[in-house]
Amino acid sequence: MKALVLSGGTGTRMRPITYTMAKQLLPVANKPVLFYALEAITSAGVNDIGIVVGDTEHEIRQAVGDGSRWGAKVTYIRQDKPLGLAHAVKISHEFINDEPFVMYLGDNLVLDGITGFVKTFEANKPNALILLAAVQEPQRFGVAELKDGKVVGLEEKPKNPKSNLALVGVYIFDKAIFTAVNAIAPSARGELEITDAIQYLIDQGLVVEPHIITGWWKDTGRPEDILEANRMILERLEAKCEGEVIGSEIQGRVAIESGARVVDSVIRGPVIIGKGSVIEHSYIGPFTSVHDYVEIRHAEIEHSIVMERARIIETGAKIDASLIGKEVLISRSKKLPTAYRLIVGDNSKIELL
Repeated sequence: MKALVLSGGTGTRMRPITYTMAKQLLPVANKPVLFYALEAITSAGVNDIGIVVGDTEHEIRQAVGDGSRWGAKVTYIRQDKPLGLAHAVKISHEFINDEPFVMYLGDNLVLDGITGFVKTFEANKPNALILLAAVQEPQRFGVAELKDGKVVGLEEKPKNPKSNLALVGVYIFDKAIFTAVNAIAPSARGELEITDAIQYLIDQGLVVEPHIITGWWKDTGRPEDILEANRMILERLEAKCEGEVIGSEIQGRVAIESGARVVDSVIRGPVIIGKGSVIEHSYIGPFTSVHDYVEIRHAEIEHSIVMERARIIETGAKIDASLIGKEVLISRSKKLPTAYRLIVGDNSKIELL
């Protein structure tokens, strides 16, 4: 079995962060989202991985390399335009070479992995096995309709969903999927939809089985989703201290990486503080990830993600539920006249006190 990881999307819902980085590389508990996908795939025993890339190819290649850190072999497959998930399958035929394969959307997180999913496919050998989960807003996803334990229909983001079972973004296909992706036409939005390809398999009388998960999963396509993903991953954090703690109060599960310094501060876990970061006279509250070489002085922050080399200095008010990009500076000006002074990029969101 091979794997196909889709990492070609532009991440429009995550702007302005994704103007300068691939959405699949956004950090959750200080690790790129994409890395969780690669860990899940290799833990399931699949080590020959194709990664479909687009405009952020250079960043993905630089982060993932040849895959050796996961004991995998990685092949990069260029998708020149984002023409749909089924199009990504279509252009990957040469790499897959008619073998069964896992398809995994690179910005999804499945907390408990996919080992059981792969074993179910190997035992039952359907033409397609699709991962499903009950959701509260099925109209945001591809939705499956089941009958007698089989998938009988699929709809992409329906206005009136026939069930609450959403496609999680992980699939396993046999070679029949290539006939399907070559048979379907583009949807109204000009893309080859994977839901249409799977529906083609159903209409041809082939076997499409569901695999319903009850554990936690997340599509990290929106800022609130990636903050929630960060919270869930931090729930499993193991406490450790490889840095230096001076005159500070550490509560709960806190991981302090090597070279980090925490001085005269309160850290209330779960929190991770990356290597080389400096926290002084500050409060870091639960569900916060502080990446490498960050500086936080005389500030309060919780339930947030702070990326590499950001600086948060004397903010006055507490920062909450925020996504702070690389090398960002947030500080309180002491100049007169008192005023907000902002340099704000496209698609930013700022709430002032």
